[in-house]
Amino acid sequence: MINIAVFISGRGSNFKAINEAIKCEFIKNAKISIVISDNPNAQGLLYAKENNIPYNIVDNKAKQEREANILKVLKTYNIDLVCLAGYMKIIGPSIIDNYPNKIMNIHPSLLPSFPGINAQKQALDYGVRITGCTLHFVDHLVDHGPVILQRSVEIDENDSVESLSAKILYYEHEIYPLGVKLFTENKLAISGRKVFII
Repeated sequence: MINIAVFISGRGSNFKAINEAIKCEFIKNAKISIVISDNPNAQGLLYAKENNIPYNIVDNKAKQEREANILKVLKTYNIDLVCLAGYMKIIGPSIIDNYPNKIMNIHPSLLPSFPGINAQKQALDYGVRITGCTLHFVDHLVDHGPVILQRSVEIDENDSVESLSAKILYYEHEIYPLGVKLFTENKLAISGRKVFII
């Protein structure tokens, strides 16, 4: 059984997408063992409660103390895969070094374009015709690790940040569970910056 930790800060819609994929057995031999949030009021925690998934609040102000607490939780639950799902804190080197190529993140752009926050607004302001979402492994740089899966989204002339975000989110909910499924089935191989699907 693959033990998964999901990190959230808000509504946790990608957390829900992953868990629903587990419940319907699209993802097999895996479970979300713990949800970690830096926000005690995150909406996604309500879904965790409803589905009897343990959760831990790590809203310590000192980064070093927060990272130490997170590592302790991950070790306690024997975590094999970490899924960042709208987690608004940068993961520190102590966690990355303990889970090399075992931390995934979803980003609402076609990386390496528009990294960081407000990626949808960045795309609209730049005037690109196509954007999308990227599922990638996490390394020591922000929105930089090897790309697992991507989906493209066309930008309409009348798109707003909200409408574009909704279109991108639809595909986030598609590729995140798929990436987790491939990981749990040992179908992802990494060579340098490239991820190969076996």
